Amino acid sequence: MADQEPLFDLRAADAASHLVREAPNEEQRAHMRLCEALIFAAEVPLGEEEMAKRLPQAADLPKVLAYLKAEYFGRGVNLVRVGKKWFFRTAPDLAWALQREQVDPKKLSRAAMETLAIIAYHQPATRAEVEDIRGVALSKGTMDVLLETGWVRLRGRRKSPGRPVTYGTTEKFLLHFGLEQISDLPGLDDLKAAGLFDGRLPKGFGVPQPRDDAGLMEDEEPLGDEPLSDAFASDLPEEG
Repeated sequence: MADQEPLFDLRAADAASHLVREAPNEEQRAHMRLCEALIFAAEVPLGEEEMAKRLPQAADLPKVLAYLKAEYFGRGVNLVRVGKKWFFRTAPDLAWALQREQVDPKKLSRAAMETLAIIAYHQPATRAEVEDIRGVALSKGTMDVLLETGWVRLRGRRKSPGRPVTYGTTEKFLLHFGLEQISDLPGLDDLKAAGLFDGRLPKGFGVPQPRDDAGLMEDEEPLGDEPLSDAFASDLPEEG
């Protein structure tokens, strides 16, 4: 008896939500194989634009990637999307089998975690905006740590007096926290369900819808020609 075509759980393939439970045709399978090879060979997450250059012009890349993601769903290796880039990652539930003895990573301070959360939800954000939300001054050491992790980046400068630097999260931030896009951060209802808010919240309290547009916003301008280290140094006061 011939092998049956596998059923595809397209709930795991959100890139093509219009599909139901149909199998790819021969042409789509050829495109899947090509994308699979390109992603596997890439040293870093591979962008959709790069894959599109290698596929026939008429190829439906979102649908092809949706099929491919569904095919890897439930396996030891999963196909993961972060923004518009794709890569293979070991299934999270198998992490225990791949662990090696290593030095425990340095934990972020409470100040760093609060600052990271504010930047993630309010980006692009300036130092003054972070300080206003936290209610305390932001130290240079705190931002040093976040920049060193690679989770926070300097975006540009605000078009306002003093031209303060604006901060945002990075692709590395998404990878570390297992997010496909910044809008996947939990909202207020999710945080309540997780038990992170006890008691009654102040009237009008809410959690902003996070966003991270790659380009600058209307109220931002480029950093300029100065090195990033100089731009950062000019924005933060020394600790003391």
